[in-house]
Amino acid sequence: MALQKATFAGGCFWCMVKPFDTQPGIIEVVSGYTGGHVENPTYEQVCSETTGHLEAVQITFDPNIYPYEKLVELYWTLIDPTDAGGQFYDRGESYTTAIFYHDDAQKQIAELSKANLQASGKFKAPIAVKILEAKPFFSAEEYHQYYYKKNPAHYERYSIGSGRAGFIEKHWGRHNG
Repeated sequence: MALQKATFAGGCFWCMVKPFDTQPGIIEVVSGYTGGHVENPTYEQVCSETTGHLEAVQITFDPNIYPYEKLVELYWTLIDPTDAGGQFYDRGESYTTAIFYHDDAQKQIAELSKANLQASGKFKAPIAVKILEAKPFFSAEEYHQYYYKKNPAHYERYSIGSGRAGFIEKHWGRHNG
């Protein structure tokens, strides 16, 4: 089976790279922007909330080693799936959550996984993550790529200070990355 793409929006893309990047079968994780109406947006444009883009990661993966179902399962453990207004202290449309599917099989897997998470009772509030057809994906500026490797101390402070690490520990029993 050929390599595939998966695209997830989960708030700040800095915190979405490392957990995927450290899994077997993951070829590349690119931080970027998707879902909006502006070609090649900049970080400043996206943060201005005028482009319709969400911060996201696009993952190139080998489904024989790490299937899409496992990517979706991991995704849920990286976010607050009930927060429709952003993620942790990052607020606004550009920080909202979504699974962008690349084909019908991904759509079905994402929808079933979302329904199962809702039915599990793990969260009392409704699951707010949108499941949307993949749109053009634009890579973020180079300084955003693999931020956890380039600035490990700041990455760790941000993960903890934003509330993400504590939420993940409380709800999933592990640390983010």
